[in-house]
Amino acid sequence: MNGPSKNKSEEKLKRKVEKKLHKEKRKIRKLEKQMILKKDFEKKKEKLEEPVLGDGRSYTVSVALPGSILDNAQSPELRTYLAGQIARACVVFQVDEIIVFDESASSGKDSSTQGDFTGVGKKGNCNIQLARILQYLECPQYLRKSFFPKHKDLQYAGVLNPLDCPHHMREQDNAEFREGVVVDRPIKPGKGSFVDCGTLKTVQIDKVLQPNIRVTVKIKEQKKKYILGEVVPPHYPRTKGGLYWGYNVRLANSLSSAIVDCPYSDTGKYDITIGTSDKGEPVADFKMPTFKHLLIVFGGLQGLEAGLEADEALGGDIELSLLFDKYLNTCPNQGSRTIRTEEAILVTMSTLWSQILSNQP
Repeated sequence: MNGPSKNKSEEKLKRKVEKKLHKEKRKIRKLEKQMILKKDFEKKKEKLEEPVLGDGRSYTVSVALPGSILDNAQSPELRTYLAGQIARACVVFQVDEIIVFDESASSGKDSSTQGDFTGVGKKGNCNIQLARILQYLECPQYLRKSFFPKHKDLQYAGVLNPLDCPHHMREQDNAEFREGVVVDRPIKPGKGSFVDCGTLKTVQIDKVLQPNIRVTVKIKEQKKKYILGEVVPPHYPRTKGGLYWGYNVRLANSLSSAIVDCPYSDTGKYDITIGTSDKGEPVADFKMPTFKHLLIVFGGLQGLEAGLEADEALGGDIELSLLFDKYLNTCPNQGSRTIRTEEAILVTMSTLWSQILSNQP
């Protein structure tokens, strides 16, 4: 009897060992599968964290034009639409700064986009209205309620075409950089402020900032209840990521102020200034030198001559061509006696675009 029962015990023990080995193999396969999934997840995470952006762009392009171009519009709606055409023309060619100057040089030092606009007729301050509409269009849609309360200048904003710039994000867009507004919300000690970046979750930044200011945020990490982000300078998407990030608007009291008061601290001036006129040199002979900050100046209904004559700082004695590094005719043999400013921007930027893109400062 001992023989058969011994065999049975051995078989039972063998089955137990095999079963245990089978379980261990299953566990090993499960662990291996988890490790593979973890590696795939980490690779995907690395890809998300890697900048999928192009090389940064260090140079800037600025455009200056008189606000008086709005006075040529026949109705308040057309004034607004004309401002929208200017904005669209500038963003298509990645203009970083739009300077609205007073060609009559009569606005004084109080010019700003703060306060109420004095009217939409010929007597209104066209410079401030143009600047305000340009600012409104540049601002991402989800931030406009925070920065643009109801205003007479914007009463016909419904006729404006959207700019659809890279920083005008949708809620679901997965992007490395976003524009946001600091919200007034309690924060824990040692933590940063919360920012509304137009996402489903609020973004918590690395610094404590005053509420209701606009900031550029670099998205870091997705948490369960919020998103971690880092405040970066507004030029970072352009200089580090190669993204076009909209334009700044500057009001200038005169033509000379538009040229001289350069806001870029690295050089303190525009490397190249280009004036445009049908009296200028043919653009075919022009070769763009290397630059860090380019300024292209356009005239209004009466050309750049009107801004020169009214500018006390220039005295009206200087020859217009000497005011710029280059004085160009970007549309020779034109078929119309006049080229409107919104048309001149498109013509000039199209003509110079390839040379601007090839610039390597």
